[in-house]
Amino acid sequence: MRIKETTSERHVLTVTVDNEAGILAKIAGMFTARGYNIDSLTVADISTSHDVSRITIVTNGPPEVIDQIRAQLERLVPVHKVVDLTEAGPHVERELALVKVAGVGEKRVEALRLADIFRAKPVDTTTTSFIFEITGAPEKIDSFVGLMRELGLVEIGRTGIVGMMRGSEEA
Repeated sequence: MRIKETTSERHVLTVTVDNEAGILAKIAGMFTARGYNIDSLTVADISTSHDVSRITIVTNGPPEVIDQIRAQLERLVPVHKVVDLTEAGPHVERELALVKVAGVGEKRVEALRLADIFRAKPVDTTTTSFIFEITGAPEKIDSFVGLMRELGLVEIGRTGIVGMMRGSEEA
């Protein structure tokens, strides 16, 4: 008997919801109750009247699990729309990070040189440290952080991923 192998895939889901108390807890509770993992989660108000928010969730799972997650999200009452950007087509993903690096002398010069290459902007400077602001694809931020580890990385703060379909149409 052959066992069917299912591969886990990374998916970026956008969920448009009513901006009401408890909706984030409902969604997180749905993931927790079913044993699904959330790799990244961002939430922001997207309407001028402050009544609609967009939640971006990055999760992993085999296709059947991702389909199940989408179906369960769509059944939640304050949810307007669920879009799987990964399946919908070409999209842009970005993340913001603050990266604190301590160092003097050559390490300080090298940190500034690498920050320039990665287009990371110093937003705080002391004589012994920098805080860099960097935006881009998660892989770009991972690479920058990896290089800063060798130069005196102190602390990292990351926002989580936001994503949007390419082109002029709304997802």
